[in-house]
Amino acid sequence: MFLGTHAPKLDDKGRLILPAKFWDELAAGVVVTRGQERCLYVYSQREFETIAEGIRTAPVTNKPTRDFFRLFLSGASQEAPDAQRRITIAPTLREYAGLGRDLTVIGAGNRAEIWDSAAWAAYYENAESAFANTAEEVIPGFF
Repeated sequence: MFLGTHAPKLDDKGRLILPAKFWDELAAGVVVTRGQERCLYVYSQREFETIAEGIRTAPVTNKPTRDFFRLFLSGASQEAPDAQRRITIAPTLREYAGLGRDLTVIGAGNRAEIWDSAAWAAYYENAESAFANTAEEVIPGFF
């Protein structure tokens, strides 16, 4: 499970060092793809294969489903972490997420998310008050 907030830097070659807490889960392979709100989703190879199984059963006759999976899968990039635990973020994905040098990587349960740090700060500022007021409505019985 991916948890926490981390602040790695993107190097000049478009690589970032994966947080040490995520290493065990991602060592066997990583899939990076477009996420929602202009971030990137990072899945372990195993988790992405589980998602791909679900995609195979989704109704292709439903246009919103087709649209979502086209964007989700067309941006996907398989990466193998190097010996320094770095992965390369494809230029198209860096552009999609507006990534600069300063990144924020968050744990989001079954995935990690990569955000440009300024974009994460803006998202967090906007979403925090709603978070404080809706936890019970979003996840019944949570509190």
